[in-house]
Amino acid sequence: MATTHYLALEDVSCVLPDGTPLFVHLTETFDDQRRTGLVGRNGSGKTMLARVLAGLLPPSSGRCVRAATVHYLAQQVGVPAPGSTVADLAGVQAAMAALRRIEAGSTDAADFDTVGERWHIRLQLQQALEQHGLGHLQADTPAARLSGGETMRVALIGALLAEADFLILDEPSNHLDQPSRTALIDQLASWPRGLLVISHDRQLLDTMDRIVELSPLGLRSYGGHYTFYAQAKAHEQESAVAELERARLDRRREEQAMRAQRERKEKRQARGARAGQQANQAKILLDRQKERSDHSTGKLLRQQAAAQQALVQRVREAAEQVVDEAAIHLHVPHSAGVAQRLVAELDDVELPFVPQSLRRITLRIRGRQRIGLTGPNGSGKSTLLKVLAGTIRPMAGRCQVIAGTVYLDQSLGQLDPERPVLEQLQQARRSLDEGALRMRLAQLGLDAQKVVRPSQLLSGGERLKAALACALYADPPPPLLLLDEPSNHLDLPSLRALEALLASYQGAMLVASHDPVFLGALGLTDRLEATWEGWRLYAVD
Repeated sequence: MATTHYLALEDVSCVLPDGTPLFVHLTETFDDQRRTGLVGRNGSGKTMLARVLAGLLPPSSGRCVRAATVHYLAQQVGVPAPGSTVADLAGVQAAMAALRRIEAGSTDAADFDTVGERWHIRLQLQQALEQHGLGHLQADTPAARLSGGETMRVALIGALLAEADFLILDEPSNHLDQPSRTALIDQLASWPRGLLVISHDRQLLDTMDRIVELSPLGLRSYGGHYTFYAQAKAHEQESAVAELERARLDRRREEQAMRAQRERKEKRQARGARAGQQANQAKILLDRQKERSDHSTGKLLRQQAAAQQALVQRVREAAEQVVDEAAIHLHVPHSAGVAQRLVAELDDVELPFVPQSLRRITLRIRGRQRIGLTGPNGSGKSTLLKVLAGTIRPMAGRCQVIAGTVYLDQSLGQLDPERPVLEQLQQARRSLDEGALRMRLAQLGLDAQKVVRPSQLLSGGERLKAALACALYADPPPPLLLLDEPSNHLDLPSLRALEALLASYQGAMLVASHDPVFLGALGLTDRLEATWEGWRLYAVD
């Protein structure tokens, strides 16, 4: 009988450094018999939970049992360390270095332990690169030359080469073009061991055997793929809302009945008191009658208070079952420029680090022009954005961009990881007081506690919202917005809010994305497509 590998949470809680509980009392088992997708709102703690499961972070309380070897792939692999190579990204650099030392004559036991059974790791890596359409890369290729999509694909190859008992992948389809996403799904379909995927990618989640949702209510398992989960969740919410309405209606009815009961009792007491006075009863008898009446009234009030508390508790419990889907609201900046104003011009610019057919480009962008930038991974989309942003110098040609242009890269490097979001927004928008800025951040889903934490402690989706706030709420708003895969990391309500914001944005915009649904919601005026025959700009019908 085959051994079942599993990861188990036993009453696990995690508390942030400031004392805020992220999640509490989680108990769940992840085994290698069910391919599991983990979903939840931005900031719910999915990444921290994955790190606990992988053994990279101890829980604040409870314990995690790992009856498996685990390979964890973080969602921020798009930020390779300086000097790193393809082998580093794939996680095989140490084994390859030890193998080179052994081949040079080393007899150090540590080198043999590092290699283990991976004597063919160089060949395995190169074969895997070729198999997945990355044959132009070598083990020693500098990681800085890779696009975000290529970086993720190499890291995924490393995860598959690890041959661990369990793979935990955090947003693995971020930065991947559609062919690469399809290839990822095929790769994972053939993975024979345990798998936990954190994602908002519905196409990927629809290949899972079950979906586990992390919410303020804890972990809830749904035995099916994402479409099944979405239908079950919608049905649950309908039932929860109906139960909340019933509980509120029952509370109102009972409160009315209790009020009527008190009024009837007060009238009886008043009649009794008048009757006693008219019958000239002795004062001592009247006092005893009043004492009995007060005792009876007190007992009734205590009974009603207990009943009312029970009704309030029922409403509270019903409300807790209704997921808070409060809309994320973003303020649309005022006009960022005249429609025909030239905001960027590339004249016969030669781009570095891109295929020869895409090396040269001439492009003019005018105010309120909205361009969707598409093309396969490695075609030069990010490089083009970096040239326009001034972070990379072109090899030749003339590049002129209006001052105030804002560029948000895939790693959100514009955010200072050590500084709180509120402090960074205050620097960008000095004309609004702290209260107004706090309100705008709260409307993005960044509450009072999150805005005073260093931005590195926020989730990927929260960091994107913070970066957008610092860019779009700046004074004045940017005339040109350069966005590289902005829909990555966002949960669905936040993604819809981002689509609405960018659709209303009045400045010029160049947005790179592999998500056709997202681009279709932005009201694009043009498309700039990277093809293997060159750059192709055309108007959107």
